[in-house]
Amino acid sequence: MKVAVVQHDIVWEDKAANLARLGPMIEAAAGAGARMVVLSETFSTGFSMRVDVTAEPVGGPSSRFLIDQAAAHGVWVCGSFPEIPAEGGAPYNTLVLAGPDGTAHRYRKIHRFGYGGEDDRFSAGSERVTVEVEGLRLTMFVCYDLRFADEWWAVAADTDVYVCVANWPEARRHHWQTLVRARAIENQAYVVAANRVGRGGDLDYAGDSAIVDPMGEVLACGSRTEALLVADVTADRVAQVRADLPFLADRR
Repeated sequence: MKVAVVQHDIVWEDKAANLARLGPMIEAAAGAGARMVVLSETFSTGFSMRVDVTAEPVGGPSSRFLIDQAAAHGVWVCGSFPEIPAEGGAPYNTLVLAGPDGTAHRYRKIHRFGYGGEDDRFSAGSERVTVEVEGLRLTMFVCYDLRFADEWWAVAADTDVYVCVANWPEARRHHWQTLVRARAIENQAYVVAANRVGRGGDLDYAGDSAIVDPMGEVLACGSRTEALLVADVTADRVAQVRADLPFLADRR
């Protein structure tokens, strides 16, 4: 399957502006042959803690945008945003994966970024989510989850592709670059990592989005500017690497 990462800037707390900008970018990714298009964490607002401004109910504009874009272009589209659960309460940082048939799968970010105050504004998810997408087993994570290898290890045997969307700041860009490759190498799976660029709030973002193969080879990457990254990922490649180098069997 051909996957695309849209490495994009975000207009701070302005959903209408961001959705208008991202529509043509998704169209370009689909036009390049991508079957799955990955946007950033909090793609419609930036990583704002003003949830009174940014959060939306299930079925709100950000989720509807992903579902409509997936249907319009016949592809899978994903990204995260603050979403208030049906039962109410604090929102979750929810990664929605929308399918071309109108389906929507939800992963709620497990590890809240306490250093940035996310734990004061958001609820914590509790379930890992793996979805089969056109013959590939895809597991979803959001930004800070990247630092917690045990979550990734727990689902490695049933995962071909990890998707991680982020607003990871430039100040710790080398952590991002290193951990993205490490998660691919140690789990012998693809990592599709989408990070934003530009400035949001008082932070700068360098992007460094990447598509990494099960041996840690970077198939596509971007830095600092908006970009479209495209690469092919296959379940056969994962199976081959794991058969040739059966390291997962030694994990305890």
